[in-house]
Amino acid sequence: MDKKDVARGLEEIAGFLELKGENPFRIRAYRTAARAVATLPGELSKALSSGALAEVKGVGPAILEIVRELVTTGRSRVLEDLRDEVPPGLVEMLQIAGLGVTKVRQIHEALHVERLAELEEAARDGRLAQLPRFGKKTTENILKGIDFLRQATGFRLFHHARTEAVALAEVLRTMPGVRRVAIAGSVRRHAEIIRDLDFVVELDGSAGPLVERLGAAPGVREFVSKTERTITLRFGSGTVADIYLAPRERFGFELIRATGSAEHLKQLAERARSRGLAWDTGLAGCEEAEVYRELGLDSIPAELREGQGEVEAAAAGRLPALVVRSDLVGFLHCHTNYSDGTSTVTEWAEACRAAGYRYLGLTDHSKSATYAGGLREEDIPRQHAEVDDANRRFADVRVLKGVEADILQDGTLDYAPEVRAGFDFIIASVHSRYGMDEARMTHRVLKAMDDPQMAILGHPTGRLLLSRDPYPLDLDAVFAKAADCGIAIEINADPQRLDLDWRTVRRAVAAGVTISLGADAHGVSAIGNMELGVGIARKAWLTRRDVLNVEPVEAFLAFVDRRRGRS
Repeated sequence: MDKKDVARGLEEIAGFLELKGENPFRIRAYRTAARAVATLPGELSKALSSGALAEVKGVGPAILEIVRELVTTGRSRVLEDLRDEVPPGLVEMLQIAGLGVTKVRQIHEALHVERLAELEEAARDGRLAQLPRFGKKTTENILKGIDFLRQATGFRLFHHARTEAVALAEVLRTMPGVRRVAIAGSVRRHAEIIRDLDFVVELDGSAGPLVERLGAAPGVREFVSKTERTITLRFGSGTVADIYLAPRERFGFELIRATGSAEHLKQLAERARSRGLAWDTGLAGCEEAEVYRELGLDSIPAELREGQGEVEAAAAGRLPALVVRSDLVGFLHCHTNYSDGTSTVTEWAEACRAAGYRYLGLTDHSKSATYAGGLREEDIPRQHAEVDDANRRFADVRVLKGVEADILQDGTLDYAPEVRAGFDFIIASVHSRYGMDEARMTHRVLKAMDDPQMAILGHPTGRLLLSRDPYPLDLDAVFAKAADCGIAIEINADPQRLDLDWRTVRRAVAAGVTISLGADAHGVSAIGNMELGVGIARKAWLTRRDVLNVEPVEAFLAFVDRRRGRS
């Protein structure tokens, strides 16, 4: 780690201690040390080895040892222990203006919110404003603070960027001379995190009137650049948008180029040159299919354009028929008000029925997840009675009694086996002790997979995009065991997770693993999460045959029963 990374680690420790209510002098000591490290002249490693850092005011022996551990190993036992005790998203919330420790604690305890995305959802759906000492004005300020925090990172999550892109595309369609607008770039390729927005505009006539109207559009701070064919805007929110102007006869080519990725375009250019075509001056084609056809290729779905073998597959006519949202008949991994969800059993049944699903699997957190109001054993019969009632009332959608059981530190699953036997299926997930090294974490997960009641491994790497790195895990060992035991591995469609990573999903499927798409939705307002998971599945080249919940409920339960029948 360099000075910046170490200083950030010390600041994070201070934030955790503050949320735990530790001694203010100890908290201040870590913040002082963080500033000292960040402003230290020269290289941190040299200051450590020479003893110069030990002479710096504010860096005492205990903190010096933490700095040494961070520099030499990239980790800190103190920091990892604190991360296990306090959700890291709460520390991120402390960076929002007007949200001090007291209010963050109040939000966490009352609403079980522990991530920035959850805080935003609670602010938008009205739950936050109902808390004592909050209200409409405070909620609005918190939403502004969240936006500011995202601007500072430079990246945003896919679903936020897509919402911005759709809104801006609608504005562009109202502009003078605009005949057609297409969203391009990393949003169109369904990347997990997005920096800039890209659009292709088919323009009829001069760009002058369009530029004039854009300059006066609400929210536009400045023109970063203007050329005859490209306009780059920066908005007050920090968003940068690149707008590529194209005549009708070159729209397809410009859309391909603006969509990317760089590696995909490089391979297309090489293919064009090998066929005697002038890529740099642009290939004619009103539609993308015409351009790909000129290159001797089948049309390549935007999600696949990452330079990962899609050009070769298109040339050979071997592109897969990718899974689509309408293929899914089962809605898996959702939380009710029996743990940290906001919707009832009935509300979930009605929402999934309206969305066209034929069955849904409720999976509240298990009892060990006290931070999420885990489902208590005494409440299980009451919830199951509600499920039975819903199944009597709704003939065209079936509700399954599932649970998201914690994988405990020793690799056992939460609840006793006889309690777990009362559920139709079990998703097992890691929710604690993320600081284990790779060997211990892998042993923990593999041991959990020995339990025949486990049907699905949930959010397998624990990552939180723009917030928390994956925990160390030998994924190839996990994939091999999942394929051997008949355990599905989840693509978790929570927009802050999107876990497994799409690149890793391809390895899992190659190893023979069945993939489950799980929404990890905590209310019916998040039912659209599944579409995000489908996007990741498509980026991973998945077809219907790779995905568990495209099958009817009888096939899903047969999958679970086969697993339970193994010893």
